[in-house]
Amino acid sequence: MAELSIDRFVDLYAHRTSGMSASEVRALFAVAARPEVVSLAGGMPFVEALPTGDILDVVQEVVDQQGAMSLQYGGGQGHLGLRERLAGLMAAEGVIGDPDDMVITTGAQQALDLIGKIFIDPGDLIAVEAPAYVGALTAFGAYEPRYLQIEIDDDGMVVDHLQEAFVRGERPKFVYTCPNFGNPGGVTLSYARRRQLVSLCREAGVPIVEDNPYGMLRFEGEALPALRTLDPDNVLYLGTVSKVFSPGVRVGWALAEQSVVQRLVLAKEASDLCGSSFTMLMTERYFSDEARWRGNLATMTELYRSRRDAMLGAINEHFPDGAMWTHPAGGFYVWVTLPEWFDTRAMLAAAVERRVAYVPGTAFYPDGRGGNRMRLAFCYPPEERIREGVARLGDLLEDEQVLYRSLHP
Repeated sequence: MAELSIDRFVDLYAHRTSGMSASEVRALFAVAARPEVVSLAGGMPFVEALPTGDILDVVQEVVDQQGAMSLQYGGGQGHLGLRERLAGLMAAEGVIGDPDDMVITTGAQQALDLIGKIFIDPGDLIAVEAPAYVGALTAFGAYEPRYLQIEIDDDGMVVDHLQEAFVRGERPKFVYTCPNFGNPGGVTLSYARRRQLVSLCREAGVPIVEDNPYGMLRFEGEALPALRTLDPDNVLYLGTVSKVFSPGVRVGWALAEQSVVQRLVLAKEASDLCGSSFTMLMTERYFSDEARWRGNLATMTELYRSRRDAMLGAINEHFPDGAMWTHPAGGFYVWVTLPEWFDTRAMLAAAVERRVAYVPGTAFYPDGRGGNRMRLAFCYPPEERIREGVARLGDLLEDEQVLYRSLHP
């Protein structure tokens, strides 16, 4: 193993790098990849469910018909044909967007970074859900904001708490929310709160960043209108094909008014010039056949629903009294809250020894709280492995509870 070298640039790094740290989710991947470990940690789509023939057909069509274009640079805004396809994909969820008002990004993760770049100055206040998507916290954190954390419950963000903050005079640069089966909470923002949120933010002049990676993976209940649908002028909408097609093509997008799009394009061109022409054309081809993508999406959604049911059933059977958890109507995640004295970060090593992995709740709060919480992902392991992993985790929780009671009679 190579010895650690002295960092001779340590005094030269920008101040903002002091706030950069490795995501706890990413740090778990190496451990979770061990075959004996049941990983309930990573939110990886089960791309094995995609028919190989469909992918080969798409690649062959791109090579045969657009080979030279697919290997060339493209524009910073992204291929127009893809933007038109993605406008159709959004329309399937009731979101109307002009392709000219869209910019293609390297996954929605890049869109989050670009939003941070064009909106956040050091010390600016931004509002996020508590808990919030760790990738958003990482992206925004590079620009040194302060966080206004708004708690969630089973109906999503508690908008009354945001309103109270506004009354106190706190005005964030924007409000970031993942209203459909969000990561990590798995909850859905209710219709009443959607209307309350867009009305409150419109009146206060605070834009909303709506992140919607999971909206088409609904298992039950009626679809609710996107925030962008309720207020197109004040909502920046982010989408991705990572969950409905492939994370490997790295195609996401932002839909916003023209002034924002122009700045996003400039920021993107400064970052990577343009996205991958090959994967953009692949994605365009894949979604050109509506029967194909809808059929594959239905198959994947049913698979995820069955895995969710397996996880919820196993949690109900194996987790101790006092544990609470969400019941996601879609998406990838169950959010578990344990009695206050549990420390899920400290327990993780013991969990891995028992061949199961999860993400501690502290990863999803800017201030590091959430020590008695954990995120469990049901998207990747088969149902039997999910049951096995939850049973192992339940045994660990029971042992921890017995130990605690012996020390605190």
